[in-house]
Amino acid sequence: MTPILQMRGISKTFGPVRALADVSLEVERGEVHALMGENGAGKSTLMKILSGAYVADKGGAILIDGQEIATGDPKLAKAAGIAVIYQELALSPNLTVAENIFLGAEPRRGPFVDRRTMNAKAGAILKDRLGLSFSPQTQLGRLSLGERQMVEIARALSTNARIIVMDEPTTALTERETDKLFAVIAQLKADGIAIIYISHRMDEVYALADRCTVLRDGELVGTLAKDEITAERVVSMMVGRDLSTFYKKDHAAAAEPGAVVLQVDGLGDGRFVRDCSFTVRHGEVVGIAGLVGSGRTELARLIYGADKPAAGRVILNGETLSIATPRDGLAHGIAYLTEDRKGLGLFLDMTIGENVNIGVLQRDAKAGGLIDFAAGTRRADGAMRALSIRAPHTRLNTSALSGGNQQKVLLARLLELGPRVVILDEPTRGVDVGAKSEIYRLIDALARDGIAVVVISSELPEIVGVADRVLVMREGTIAGEVAPPRGEPIRQEDIMAFSTGASGVGRSGRPLPSEGARA
Repeated sequence: MTPILQMRGISKTFGPVRALADVSLEVERGEVHALMGENGAGKSTLMKILSGAYVADKGGAILIDGQEIATGDPKLAKAAGIAVIYQELALSPNLTVAENIFLGAEPRRGPFVDRRTMNAKAGAILKDRLGLSFSPQTQLGRLSLGERQMVEIARALSTNARIIVMDEPTTALTERETDKLFAVIAQLKADGIAIIYISHRMDEVYALADRCTVLRDGELVGTLAKDEITAERVVSMMVGRDLSTFYKKDHAAAAEPGAVVLQVDGLGDGRFVRDCSFTVRHGEVVGIAGLVGSGRTELARLIYGADKPAAGRVILNGETLSIATPRDGLAHGIAYLTEDRKGLGLFLDMTIGENVNIGVLQRDAKAGGLIDFAAGTRRADGAMRALSIRAPHTRLNTSALSGGNQQKVLLARLLELGPRVVILDEPTRGVDVGAKSEIYRLIDALARDGIAVVVISSELPEIVGVADRVLVMREGTIAGEVAPPRGEPIRQEDIMAFSTGASGVGRSGRPLPSEGARA
């Protein structure tokens, strides 16, 4: 049968920059087709051409059921059955679920919106097609992120979409919400709907994809059948090098940590975190793992001053600190990389150079308070080279960068502060494998420079790969520590045992007493 979607010889240039070069893609009915590649590889540009947001360069063609359609017209793309669910959901939290589903296409009775019909149609999609229990009259702002994702899918189904693009749909979902999404995708497949699934997570690709197409530097590298998809092959296609070069900590060769730098003693906020105690030494990478909601981020916020503790102490190099604000934390040498780089970390409407320098402007102040902008430019240029930030110059707005490069800009800003302790909260969230490898190497370099590093991550392979030992949180407290004998790897099974409260912890894991591990 003719594929439901054929994209032939698609190219796209933006001035002197060629974002896509002769890319072709075919998707079958009822297929989950994974689209992979590093940030900046051209995935989003290709999908924006499919959705009508961009016009392709001359010479390419898009065919739906064998019939060519025009590019550059979102209405035509929608009429052809194409729907895109972006990573940043395009929903209105102040409207009801039904109003979001039919926004711009409300059923009408004369000049008025027919709310009864709209709610009935929305309810049928939610219940019969997606198996959801919440009401179409619920205000969207009351739903969880996973439920809002389902509303986006319901909106696509309301337009009779036959091709649905999902861009990193599980980035901020809980494990339960992810399982629900996977079940819905399976139902969409059974209904003959084609899914183009964009993700950096290999386990999701293994679980869902019937085929996988890889882009690199705006060009098609190849397409793999389900039985050909392996981490080694996909990563090699994505980054042009073998998986053996992907960073994994050599526990046997790791240097012995130095003296204690950071000591957390009985820290708690009276709500989400209680009685947490641990130490971090010079040159040591300590991981903090745990299920979503276990209190990992809340603990980090207490340490560097974003939230006020109700009990406990933070001790740096033997001195008990008084930290009331993040500025206090930075003044004492504690830097924190937020998990929400766009909402809480970067100034997206400012340039790369401005973001790198904003924390150290006082260094460049001359007599009379004038700023030495040349010094800031030199600093930003050095950061771009040191962290391999891919951009033509430091005057580019940070919003124009890929997720991995945005993360490196945020890291550059923190490192310019000269911290003694660095807390990295989900440092590779939404980042491609190439940038992940570079961030892992940076973490290792920080440790070798004697900085005490704390890494919070939801990805167990990541925690195992970067940490010297792992603290595991459960229900707001540190349930245990996984610290294998020198030279032996950390076991994921031990981390999960502490995370879930299960038995079966091996010799590399030890439970901590309820009052914490006193130094």
